[in-house]
Amino acid sequence: MSTAWIDQALWCLERQQPVVLISVASIRGSAPREAGAKMLVSAGHQWLTIGGGQLEWQATHLARAQLQDAGHADRWVRDIPLAASLGQCCGGLVTLMFEHLRETDRAWLMQARQRLCQQEAFEREVGVGGPELASWVHLQDSTSASHPRDRFQASRLLDMADARGCPVLTEPLVPDALHVVVFGAGHVGHALVNILGTLPCRVTWVDARDDLFPDQVAPNVTIEATDTPEAVIDQAAPDSCYLVMTHDHALDQHLCEQVMKRDDVAYLGLIGSATKWHKFKQRFAARGIAPDRYARITCPIGEPGIEGKQPAVIAVSVAAQLMRLRTQMMHRLAAMQDEAATATL
Repeated sequence: MSTAWIDQALWCLERQQPVVLISVASIRGSAPREAGAKMLVSAGHQWLTIGGGQLEWQATHLARAQLQDAGHADRWVRDIPLAASLGQCCGGLVTLMFEHLRETDRAWLMQARQRLCQQEAFEREVGVGGPELASWVHLQDSTSASHPRDRFQASRLLDMADARGCPVLTEPLVPDALHVVVFGAGHVGHALVNILGTLPCRVTWVDARDDLFPDQVAPNVTIEATDTPEAVIDQAAPDSCYLVMTHDHALDQHLCEQVMKRDDVAYLGLIGSATKWHKFKQRFAARGIAPDRYARITCPIGEPGIEGKQPAVIAVSVAAQLMRLRTQMMHRLAAMQDEAATATL
């Protein structure tokens, strides 16, 4: 899970800019975004999205009205029928939670960011409160949030609420399962990391040339300026994806060989033409590497059918390939959980 909404909320608090956090608490039927989607709204700006269109316009209007009403509750929920209220073709029912963030929210926001950065899975419980009960936010450990299937489960609004009848939103906050290691800070590397910085994944960006990295990167991107990239490979989490796209073919070969030593690689992509890949296979074979090992390498990289050598085109194609892989991983994890649940019956 990206920390973008947390970073933006803290940015607003640091500048004493009143802001409302809007979460899609639950959906029934078709909706433009999934439960758990978030956006933030201030008096003059908005960040992220809950789906655009009339839904987002009305949510923004309600949030700004909340900011102007000093007596309004800090947290509240609103059901919005998309067809009846907004005339949208989706036809579903969306429940939104609005949270007017204040200085008192800084502590849990910082704790949530730290836990996600440390790859911890946990739950955020939000109580709406009532006339004589203040709203609350609790971060708590959750065994369900760490189950494979629930790694991708969105938030859920518990209508039965607590013993006092207050609606409670419980949402799992889980680090995204897709970890991408990008070797190379050249033109394609920059273009790819710029896109991956907006997608649900974690990125480690590696190059020895420290001066090639930008001054700022997205919150889900970690820069490793090192002349020992082998250590990054050895320390990477299981089921990581690797993109080898350096300025040096000898280094590309070395990195591929280092990654091939692992048996828990989700994806290994090598930038290059069919000619480069043919020569690399000959080199791998000459070094005694088993064909089934280098057969796991994807080269050329990117989705088939997307043509073009411009860095941005290559980046879009590779990002699409990685997102397809992420979807496949989600389905496999869900299937594994279903099998485990069936076995216990």
